[in-house]
Amino acid sequence: MCENRNTPFQIGEVTIPGRVIFAPMAGVSDLPFRLLCREQGASLVCMEMISAKAITYKNVRTAELMETSPAEAPVSLQLFGCEPEIMESACRMIEDRPFDILDINMGCPVHKVVSNGEGSALMKNPDLIEKLVAAAVSGTSRPVTVKIRRGFEEGSENAVECALAAQQGGASAVAVHGRTRAQMYSGKADWTCIARVKEALGIPVIGNGDIVDGPSALRMMEETGCDAVMIARAARGNPWIFREVNAYLTDRTTPERPARRAVIQMLLRHARMLCDCKGEKIGIREMRAHAAKYLVGFPSAARVRNMVVKVSTLEELEQLMKKEYPYA
Repeated sequence: MCENRNTPFQIGEVTIPGRVIFAPMAGVSDLPFRLLCREQGASLVCMEMISAKAITYKNVRTAELMETSPAEAPVSLQLFGCEPEIMESACRMIEDRPFDILDINMGCPVHKVVSNGEGSALMKNPDLIEKLVAAAVSGTSRPVTVKIRRGFEEGSENAVECALAAQQGGASAVAVHGRTRAQMYSGKADWTCIARVKEALGIPVIGNGDIVDGPSALRMMEETGCDAVMIARAARGNPWIFREVNAYLTDRTTPERPARRAVIQMLLRHARMLCDCKGEKIGIREMRAHAAKYLVGFPSAARVRNMVVKVSTLEELEQLMKKEYPYA
């Protein structure tokens, strides 16, 4: 009999019902898509990263990013910043918001974040990592986690040192992306650094990088010993990946892929949820990128994607899908 690798585990006092987590992604892991991923089996969903400094400035846009729903619990709220005092202050200011885990981003590779000493730039300074985590821990009653990379660049792979600093600061779990900042999202993820972090730490370690299906998720867990896997880009246009990975980790079965009709229905449902959440103008604009991912593998997908980027209303999108894929 196959070992069930999808059992509940703990992050601090929070019980995570399974081992498959939806990663925080800027511009992607908003409330509508988190709800869809949770519905399809994500054991924990993570918000897109939010500036600790913007929270202290009471930025309206930031408040919108922190909107949650009881239906998505457990949910992790991710902050980014590099100043311990501001991190602690931001944590105290959001203490009454409904979320379960507080995460600190130490892996974002984007230049405008790194140039401010935030995101993956923090991996250059493990001492600061410990101070940031300690500041967050002192400012919140929730478990604090961090997300790091293999290192900042080739030749300075210090994931273990940074993870140990986070643990020393009081972190309850660490997620490790097996690429350096210099790699961005290109090349192959190196899972050996995840294994080294797991061996060094006494708290849960979550593996991230190149998880695209059930077999790759199981392989990462077996090769690294990580406690859970985190799925990012492979979930775009494919929230079903969570039910598929769950099934494979549980009993090595693989559910049938959704029929094209179901994919189009999900695409349109996602669009309606975005419009309800953000208004039609913004919702449809953001849905264009999501739709391109849903349509991968469809007949005439390239042509239809070129048409999707021109729609400006929900009705136009619905009519386009009805015309191009009438079976849906």
